[in-house]
Amino acid sequence: MKKIYTFLLAFVLIQGAFAQDSLQIAKKPKTPIGGRPNIPSDLKFEFGFNQLNNRSEDMAVRFFASRTFNVYYQYPVSILGPTSGMTMDIGIGVGTDKYAFKDDQSLYNNPAIGPESSQLKEIYDVLGDDISIRKNVVAANYFDIPLDFTYHFNKTNYAQGFRFSVGGKIGYLYESHTKVRYEDADGLKRKIKDSQNYGFEKFRYGISVKAGTPGFYAWSYFGLNKVFQKGMGPNGTEATQINFGIAVNVF
Repeated sequence: MKKIYTFLLAFVLIQGAFAQDSLQIAKKPKTPIGGRPNIPSDLKFEFGFNQLNNRSEDMAVRFFASRTFNVYYQYPVSILGPTSGMTMDIGIGVGTDKYAFKDDQSLYNNPAIGPESSQLKEIYDVLGDDISIRKNVVAANYFDIPLDFTYHFNKTNYAQGFRFSVGGKIGYLYESHTKVRYEDADGLKRKIKDSQNYGFEKFRYGISVKAGTPGFYAWSYFGLNKVFQKGMGPNGTEATQINFGIAVNVF
């Protein structure tokens, strides 16, 4: 993950240097104090919660422990004229979704189906009853390409005022794992991290809605495809993904 974020930071710095003179969306320059740098691009940090829709009762997740964190760099392109208030914001980034299943359950490979499959099992059935579970999450990490069509209410200065966008993103799953932290009967603290596919779909795509100011906004994402491959997830689930939260723009 550190290599990915280093790559994104380098990409942002290079793009920002070349983009200064090529796109002048903001008409009024920002001052260093009290405002964001006047760079015609957005480095976005999205924080939120991750939920499953159309799931079975046994796949309930804990709300606050099931979190989402996205880092996106998006470049706005003015469309329909310089004062139309419309931009098309295309970008690249990474997204991490965590699932914390209730009843101390986690994903394990289902040998009856194959290596790229999963089933929900209680951790105590695998590690024994004489442990105390401290943390239990399943993580899915994606390379994402977001695309938003944004309407700026301030048509003369896109760096100020309220804005609203509708768009979507496509993503590719590059890594998924389970992580269990627990304390054994002897009081020793242990951690097990197991990286597997667990039947997750390799690609994801969906619709996103965002609203707020250039520096802060609320967002939501509605997955259009299934989270797990057909017949490879727990109990043949056809659950889809819903994310929502708040975000900040660094640039």
